[in-house]
Amino acid sequence: MWKIEISNQTDKFIKRENIDDNELLSLIQKFINYLKGEDENINIKKLKGKWLGFYRIRFGRVRIILKVNFKCKVIFIDRMDYRGDVYK
Repeated sequence: MWKIEISNQTDKFIKRENIDDNELLSLIQKFINYLKGEDENINIKKLKGKWLGFYRIRFGRVRIILKVNFKCKVIFIDRMDYRGDVYK
């Protein structure tokens, strides 16, 4: 069973933009399935440079930056924001 942790910035964004928790959990489930090697329709990219070790999920104009700890089965959602602001 995977554990999902959310940063304060992400929590504020979710509340401010009224993002449905079930929709976010569905994206995370697709991400986990993608990591297992299953064929999922989800836009994922491994990040480089300053964000080395993180993954990006594209969700319309919103980007979700997360880090995965495979050993402890923890997904930490570090940032969630619109495309132009998430990497700052």
